Amino acid sequence: MTAAFWRSHALWPLGAYLVAMGLLAGLHFDTTLAARWFYDASGGWIGRGSVWAEGIIHTGGGVAVRLIGLGALVALAASWISARLAPYRRALAYFVLAVALTNAATGLLKHLTNIDCPWDLALFGGRFPYVGLFADRPDALRPAACFPGAHSASGFALVALYFVLRDVDRGKAWVGLATGLGLGAVFAFGQEARGAHFLSHDLTSAAIAWAVSLALYAAFQSRSTTLPALRPASRYSTASAADSSPTKGVGSTSARNSPR
Repeated sequence: MTAAFWRSHALWPLGAYLVAMGLLAGLHFDTTLAARWFYDASGGWIGRGSVWAEGIIHTGGGVAVRLIGLGALVALAASWISARLAPYRRALAYFVLAVALTNAATGLLKHLTNIDCPWDLALFGGRFPYVGLFADRPDALRPAACFPGAHSASGFALVALYFVLRDVDRGKAWVGLATGLGLGAVFAFGQEARGAHFLSHDLTSAAIAWAVSLALYAAFQSRSTTLPALRPASRYSTASAADSSPTKGVGSTSARNSPR
């Protein structure tokens, strides 16, 4: 992978994330945006108790993402017995790992960061004082587990589709990226409207999803764990022996030496 690849896929996203977090958490824009967009002092959180935020985006969205993950896992298992699915095995393994690790990392961090949900804060009708993300939390306060946002992370995890497809079809890869970012953004909007998270919580979820998918992509593109190109089974079965070699396809020598 070239220096240009790492600049565009790691350095620039990291810089953008740090700047955004400095504004949202460091300068407390989180509370300002939440108060302006999602909270009404007389009526509370606009999405709390609503069908669209709780029933559709939260509950329904969670079910949809779990079904996607389950479907990929079943397809991965079936690839060991189905010749038609065999060409997609490593890509499926990558996708399943990316989704699983994104959700695992987010869940672990929620219990380590000790950050309250907006609906628990006195600023928004709750019981507890606001403690900034980078501030020292008083020991007298009960443990909290609200940063980063787990629900939005489950949507953002689908950015793995971008890396699955980027060496096969760049156009479809961008569609995969838009799918992951779009679904995660919808989940984030619903959760912030309910008072479950601040924008910085969900922005961090997106950063985790991207970092996990990027790290796994780099691992799968290494010479020892090459990710074969996605292509129809019929083409795979008629390909030459050279084309089926582990050094061909996504992550092949030619792919690694191409501009990224």
